Order: sequence, then C-alpha cells, then structure tokens
Amino acid sequence: MFFAFLKGFGTGAGLIIAIGAQNAYVLSQGVRRNHHIPIALICTFFDALLITIGILGVGTAIASHPALTHVAAWGGAAFLFWYGLGSFRSAFKGGALETNDDERTTLKKAVLTTLAVTLLNPHVYLDTLVLMGSISGQFPLVQRPWFGVGAALASFVWFMLLSLGGNLLAPFFKKEVAWKILDTAVGITMWAIGISLLINL
Repeated sequence: MFFAFLKGFGTGAGLIIAIGAQNAYVLSQGVRRNHHIPIALICTFFDALLITIGILGVGTAIASHPALTHVAAWGGAAFLFWYGLGSFRSAFKGGALETNDDERTTLKKAVLTTLAVTLLNPHVYLDTLVLMGSISGQFPLVQRPWFGVGAALASFVWFMLLSLGGNLLAPFFKKEVAWKILDTAVGITMWAIGISLLINL
C-alpha cells in the first residue's frame, strides 16, 4: 500500500509540475494575492475528483471517443487564446502590483476563471483520467485507492506551494517590469498550449 501511495505521489507530481495553463493562472493569482487559497483548493479538488474517476476506469472509455476529445480541444484552445490575450493586454498596459482589495478580482470571477482554466483544458483530462487511470491499473484493486490518495496529495502540495510561493513573491512584483514579464510569460504559455491543442487534433 505504501508503495502504491508513493507511486501515486511521484506520478502525480511528475504530471502536475509542468508549465501549464492551470499552473500559470494559480501562480499569477498568488502573486496578486487574489483569492489564491480558494483557487488552489479548487484546483486540488478537481484533480482529486478526476483522478478518482480515472482510477475507476472512466478515462479509458472517454479516450475511445475521438469526437469528445476534438470538441474539448477546440473549446480549450478558444479559452486559452482569450485568456492569453487578456494577459498580453495587461502587460502592454503596464502598472505595478496593487494590494488594495478594491483592485482585486471578485471571488465569483476568480472561481469561474479557475473552473474554466481547469475544466476546459484537455490536458487535465489526459493527465488525470487517462494516464493516472491507466497507471493505477498496475496495482491490485485494493491498492488503487492509495495510489489515488498519493496523486491527490501531490496535487494539493503543488498548488499550495504555487499559491503561497506567488504570495511571497508579491513584494517583488511592486516593480512594473516584473509585472510585465509575468503577464507576458502567462500569455505566451496560454497561447502555446492552445496552439499545441490544435496541432495535436
């Protein structure tokens, strides 16, 4: 059981710790100190939910229907291009980090954007439903829940580190040039992932 837990934690960490749309968004909101803890918890919850569904074997069934993956890819790409454009506009407009609560995004908007960047990204389903689901099949049925717990814990640790790490970097982003760099990097990341989704269709 402990080996299954460690395997789940290591696999989850390996898949999650990569520059992606979700990670870029969590980090940017951590820097902004904009509802960063709820955002990290939402990402963790859906990772855990999708990992559980994948372990139950649903991911393999979904992957066998190309039409679903095409729809998800186009929808995800459209959202990523839209969000990336917003980041480029923010970088062009400039400005330093403001910590005044009046300047922050509302909790409702933060939650909706988190749901979009999580659930409209086909890579999330590939990593959690398909890959994690198939890897868990290496273990006996009784050990698979421990694999899932390990993977979910890796998700929780990573998103909290991203969120709190961004929060610690907030003083650095009082400088306008640092803010421009972050917004530009987020925009490039979003567009690159969007393009990769369309190329892989």
